Amino acid sequence: MNSLTKHITAAAFAAIAALPVQARLSFSGTTLPVVTAEADRASGIEAIYVLSQTDGVTISYNATSSSVTWNRYGAPGTPMTEVDGVVRNGNTYTITAGSGDTGYVISDGTAQHYFWVTDYSGHRLDISAVNISPESACDRTVLDISGTGDAIRYYSMSGRGFDLSRDIKISWNTLRYDSEQQTWLQYRQTETMSWLHNVTGVTAPFCDTDFTVSGDRFLEAWGMGQSVSSPTYTAIAVSAETSAEQESRDNSNEKNPGTDGLGGSAPAVITFTARPTDAVVFREWQFSRTEGFEDIDRRFSQDELTYTFEEEGTLYVRYQCSDAGGQCFYESQTYTVSIGASSIECPNAFSPNGDGRNDEWKVSYQSIVSFECHIFNRWGQKMCSFTNPAEGWDGRYKGKTVPTGVYFYVIKATGADGKEYKLSGDINILHKGRSTGTSGGDAGGGGETPAL
Repeated sequence: MNSLTKHITAAAFAAIAALPVQARLSFSGTTLPVVTAEADRASGIEAIYVLSQTDGVTISYNATSSSVTWNRYGAPGTPMTEVDGVVRNGNTYTITAGSGDTGYVISDGTAQHYFWVTDYSGHRLDISAVNISPESACDRTVLDISGTGDAIRYYSMSGRGFDLSRDIKISWNTLRYDSEQQTWLQYRQTETMSWLHNVTGVTAPFCDTDFTVSGDRFLEAWGMGQSVSSPTYTAIAVSAETSAEQESRDNSNEKNPGTDGLGGSAPAVITFTARPTDAVVFREWQFSRTEGFEDIDRRFSQDELTYTFEEEGTLYVRYQCSDAGGQCFYESQTYTVSIGASSIECPNAFSPNGDGRNDEWKVSYQSIVSFECHIFNRWGQKMCSFTNPAEGWDGRYKGKTVPTGVYFYVIKATGADGKEYKLSGDINILHKGRSTGTSGGDAGGGGETPAL
């Protein structure tokens, strides 16, 4: 071990790694441009130079002092030796490049500089074929790549090795969901290898595509990049985007019309939509009373489904799909639809006087799936009928406001829970400035049939 090696300490390496690049090497005799690469800061190396070949190449360094020493080293186990035959011309010191990959330590006065020179001729990339491995699965497509492109390594003075990435790229088409356009769009996906792996896996595509292996970055810098594509691959991976949208109702007299999640008051009309990827062949929406889908009550083989929930209780809904071979599956999130118990409450009075308050007689209801209401005056004359519980009576008959008095309703209805309703009762109509009739008095005055 020479004197220079003895003075290299861990602290010195840390200090060197923290310094900005201040020194550079220059080269002559190269047939192609020298590619400069950045080294890992932990290596203490200021720059990496990649040459297409090192035979017949000279390396020059412009010194800042008159005391310059060159040393070279290699992989662990290779001793560091002082470089012979250094030629000085003023402040420029020139040596003949060594064969193969070589590290250089230059002592320039009190400063020390560390460089690495890579001889690319010993690492040439050669890609001959790309094929799909039978080991491919739903989530990963495995590529068999024929060719060579070993890992290019460089070393710090302490013998620690680092990979110099070759940036070999694998690219293929796949699909990505665009939420704004609500569709799957094709794009080119790329992954990078630091060196050529003959067997490597990539994220499985959602559409038919080829796989292209290209590079490396050094050949591309010299205008000699390689690019080899696989035969067309038929996608088997599947996915889907799903959504559930409930039809809104703005019924002032209905309790919980789907305002707290899916469901609420029946009938709840919900549209389930699935947007699957290209390879999907089999698909279905599944309904179950159990969250784990141990028993499936209903199945619908379609991507878009509009369903009316009319039964009290909780249903769980999910979407499943698969490819043609049934090899790859996708399962959506579970949508929970809860329908509440039924109820009807009937008011006994209202005042249709146009003041904007209590001008219409309406029931308060929840989860009523069938409904029929008839309203009569005290002589049995029908004032109105309606079959939608959201509707009501505005106190008019044939376009005219009826007199103050007592009227009667008869309701027949069915709830989402199967409950049958047969209701009847009084309706007291109150007009501002008019006397209030009661259920025991005359409606419309004098016990005569009111003129309506």
